[in-house]
Amino acid sequence: MTSPAARAARTADATAIAHALVGARLAARPLLGFPGPLPASLALAYEIQDAAIPLWPDAVAGWKVGRVPAADGGEATSERLAGPIFGRQVRPYQAGTEAAFAVIVGGFAAVEAEFVLRLSADAPAGKLDWDIESAAALVAAMHIGVETAGSPMAAINAIGGVAVAGDFGNNAGVILGPEVADWRQRPGESMTCETWIEGVRVGRGTAASIPGGPLESLVFLLGHCAARGRPLKAGALIATGAATGVHDIESGQRARITFGDLGDILCRAVPATGETA
Repeated sequence: MTSPAARAARTADATAIAHALVGARLAARPLLGFPGPLPASLALAYEIQDAAIPLWPDAVAGWKVGRVPAADGGEATSERLAGPIFGRQVRPYQAGTEAAFAVIVGGFAAVEAEFVLRLSADAPAGKLDWDIESAAALVAAMHIGVETAGSPMAAINAIGGVAVAGDFGNNAGVILGPEVADWRQRPGESMTCETWIEGVRVGRGTAASIPGGPLESLVFLLGHCAARGRPLKAGALIATGAATGVHDIESGQRARITFGDLGDILCRAVPATGETA
């Protein structure tokens, strides 16, 4: 059993790390490494995330789901993690335009092709166990989209999943594309996507590339958020996973994420300032 003194020290560490991470994001200031003792588990990393969320000057509009990166920077495992998406970092996409998104120069930035779910109703606060059918009943729509991943730590993925979970899940926003009209009837393999950066294709996949499909990500997130006392709400946007992979991008570079017959999203990385980080 953890002593009261040890719990107090753990809380103090989480609070200090949360302030350092949020401060660096708000100032668009890169960090050379993790700003404090590295959490020994994902559960401890989420204590940092929970301390950081109220420090960010915006409301949570949804959540991203990702896979835990290996600590050595190798292939991702199948274990999922979550991070908040804040309201002002949701960018509705207008077809034919180029969406600009801010990246911290010297930090980490990436684009990820996503199938984004929008919820129609609140999830029951005490419900921890979900399945595909019950999760699907909460979904109002599926959209194509792009997660703009980002962190002040350039080595966030190499440090490992606890760094990712502690720093808002390595999320810096979502570009929200149009709805997928018939997504419930379409096989996941038919919803294709490719990611291009500066004219070079860097990844391809489908909705089926997400382990278990997008709804399995929602199943995980419903239980995860309820266990943290943050049950999902109507209107929440859920970025369900990187369908073509996580693709590093630098300020000034352009990306094109194509979803076949569902449309394209064009975007460009621009340097963050204290107002746009």
